[in-house]
Amino acid sequence: MCTAFVSVEPGAAVPVLLLSVRDEYLGRAWLPPDHHWPDRPGLLGGLDLAAGGTWLAVDPARRTAACLLNGFGRLAPADSRRTRGGLPLTAVTEDGIGHLDLTPYDPFHLVLVRPDGARVASWGDGRLEERELPAGLSVVLNDGLEGLAANRSASERISALMAARADHFRARFTAALRPEPAGDGPTERAWGAWLPIVAGDGLAPDEDAALVQRRDFGDGRIWGSSSISLLALGPDRLRYDFAAAPVAADGAAGAGWQRIATD
Repeated sequence: MCTAFVSVEPGAAVPVLLLSVRDEYLGRAWLPPDHHWPDRPGLLGGLDLAAGGTWLAVDPARRTAACLLNGFGRLAPADSRRTRGGLPLTAVTEDGIGHLDLTPYDPFHLVLVRPDGARVASWGDGRLEERELPAGLSVVLNDGLEGLAANRSASERISALMAARADHFRARFTAALRPEPAGDGPTERAWGAWLPIVAGDGLAPDEDAALVQRRDFGDGRIWGSSSISLLALGPDRLRYDFAAAPVAADGAAGAGWQRIATD
């Protein structure tokens, strides 16, 4: 149940903000953002050690970033299936993934952000849909943009959790002063009123609306939020802040946040 919030304000000093929360089984090994790919030395992102790809890639040279969310629907053929973790790496360097043969990939939603805007590509059941995001705040869930993908979860419980999260945090981010992060300074100063909300807004990790979550679905494994990424993109700046989840509820300094160098 990954979540991405994207704020697009064309007239702002920092027109595009991206919040990406990665959810996974917590036993899945990963490494924090770095230059992990020798064949693409300029790219940054966390490394999924299970499959070798990433859930979020950043290309500082192009000031682009792409985050990946799993989707619902018919799976790719087992004998030709490829990891979706390579898609963000392609998207940031090739302006998207619409030119690829996507038949070897399970369903997904990919958010591509640029200094001048953002778009979402959704793949499932043999069809790719791409939408440019409007001005304002948008949310992308495993059920797609605004939870309205053609293929959504068959579980009413899972869909209800996603809807509760989207409703709660849309209201909270909209009511807070939108940050305009500069390229330097600590995370709490850069992200201001948004940071305590990003850190979970005081909700327990098993509450229905929890953004930073931890849930036991009864299969012997624990599902939860493993990391949080914050990106700010503008014509003259790119800022990337990252934390392993959970972080302190007030988002305070020393709570695990680090600014990832992009220059």
